[in-house]
Amino acid sequence: MTLNKGWIHRAALAGLAALFFWAAPARAAEPAFMTFGAGAFDVNGDDTATLLNFQYTDTRKWVWHLRPITGAFVTHEGSLYGYAGLTMDIYFGPRLVLSPSFAPGLYLKNGGKELGHVVEFRSALAAAWRFDDRSRLGVDFSHISNAGLDENNPGANQLMLFYSVPFSRGK
Repeated sequence: MTLNKGWIHRAALAGLAALFFWAAPARAAEPAFMTFGAGAFDVNGDDTATLLNFQYTDTRKWVWHLRPITGAFVTHEGSLYGYAGLTMDIYFGPRLVLSPSFAPGLYLKNGGKELGHVVEFRSALAAAWRFDDRSRLGVDFSHISNAGLDENNPGANQLMLFYSVPFSRGK
């Protein structure tokens, strides 16, 4: 049985939209974060590569508590991806935090997987444990795709473990 990629993308976008709409606001203002992640690029494909990711989450909040993010990843094959977009935190008690995000970016293949276009869109869902000092340890699953900007649109899924360091501490 094969899955229709268009159906998967629409379902993922609808799920992210629902999370954004029904999210509970943060109980307290969250600090800015610098996030360091490591994992696998193209986890379910033929071109799996080691991935290192760095992401900055700003303190500014926009409508629905959306916060700006900027980041980049590099693979051991030399692929680079830089992105800027939006995220939000959804709290389940004081410790568990889900953070969906969306970010367009630029992809340079170098020695890595061909994704069909330099412009790629990143959709992600991170689940993290929030410690007393506000640092976070979690997993992030993301998908990047050129959304049909090119006839070749294989997309790639990433899975990584991350640690977020807050720029200010407190409860």
